[in-house]
Amino acid sequence: MLKRIKSYIIIGIFLALGYFISSHHIILYKINNSLGFDLLEKSYLTLEYTFFNVTTKRPEDIMKIDLLRDAGIGDILVDIGKLTEGKRQELEAKFEYKDY
Repeated sequence: MLKRIKSYIIIGIFLALGYFISSHHIILYKINNSLGFDLLEKSYLTLEYTFFNVTTKRPEDIMKIDLLRDAGIGDILVDIGKLTEGKRQELEAKFEYKDY
């Protein structure tokens, strides 16, 4: 009986981990030679862009991605100094209302 309960607990942990991974973006970045990460909640359950490194990508290329833009990646880019607030608003408006 105890062995069956342990297996149910392990299955539950894996299910919870799978749900967490499919419902959050994990944004990786590097500031002043130190690594950091932030979590963004996804609009819907998916495995697309679960792990995303913004260190080597241009802000314009990042903001083109609807899933990340809708989750609020612009705020993270402003916080880490990759974008200014004005440029973030400009890029959001550009990609929100235009087919590129």
